[in-house]
Amino acid sequence: MDTKRLIIVAVGGQGNLLASKVLGEAALLSDVPVKMSEIHGMAQRGGVVESAVVFGDAQSTIISDGEADVLVGFEPSETLRALNKCKANTVVITNTAPLPPFTVSLGIGVYPDMDELKTLIKAKTSRFISFNGIELAKEAGNVMSLNIVLLGALIQTGVLPLTADSVKKAIETTTKQAFVETNLKAFELGFQAAVNA
Repeated sequence: MDTKRLIIVAVGGQGNLLASKVLGEAALLSDVPVKMSEIHGMAQRGGVVESAVVFGDAQSTIISDGEADVLVGFEPSETLRALNKCKANTVVITNTAPLPPFTVSLGIGVYPDMDELKTLIKAKTSRFISFNGIELAKEAGNVMSLNIVLLGALIQTGVLPLTADSVKKAIETTTKQAFVETNLKAFELGFQAAVNA
């Protein structure tokens, strides 16, 4: 089995760790070897949270610069910040709804221009999928389902050795029962968004 390396970047509270857990569970259900690691940073203060998930027979969860097969960004500026992990044939998926850091609110930082951000990412990668995942999460019934919307888009790309059915089953067993129906809808909306991107 070919090794596939995934980086997920988000801001604390966006559900990055749950997304990784769902993918790990889906891999286990599919008998796909998987290894995961996370960098939490200052997550409780809105800082970056990064997960590395490696599928296949790899010895390490470390994904060095230029090694990621796919990058999923829950926040656009964090996607741009992680671009160094990409190579020419990396698939990048990003939510386009910004969540500016407090430095921008205080006027001591500047949020990147969205058009420029998209141009930089497109120039560095083979496939770029971008859409407002927050809107789709709201359509599914819960703004906190952004993570599952992005998982839907990720699975649609076919980069990972996971099926939509295995991820849906993992959503059913890993997320709180009260949110399963909303999360399954969020997954489908993200899947379709990637088809149309």
